[in-house]
Amino acid sequence: MPNGHVIRGARVGSAPPRPPERHQPVPCRSVSYWCRNGHRTDIRIVADVAAPTVWDCPRCGLPAGQDAQDPPGRTRAEPYKTHLAYVKERRTDAEGEAILAEALAALRQRRGRS
Repeated sequence: MPNGHVIRGARVGSAPPRPPERHQPVPCRSVSYWCRNGHRTDIRIVADVAAPTVWDCPRCGLPAGQDAQDPPGRTRAEPYKTHLAYVKERRTDAEGEAILAEALAALRQRRGRS
């Protein structure tokens, strides 16, 4: 049994549609990408923006390129590096020995030894 307090055809929080003269649509273009599994992905990009060379395939997750005949291969995952590995990249063995000697001298001085 309908009453007179219901607004038909609208939902709570909806706004009236925008008149088309208030905004201009941005010119876009479609760019296609292919992955190694043969999946094709089409994305829309703003016309004056350069398209990325690689795009992740939404179906399999492999990288996809714009060349259908030669799509990019699987990327190699970088192994996890420890803090010590990063320190060894930045320091030579001689620098490490000098820093260790300085730290040991400071420790011996705090403990009262020469």
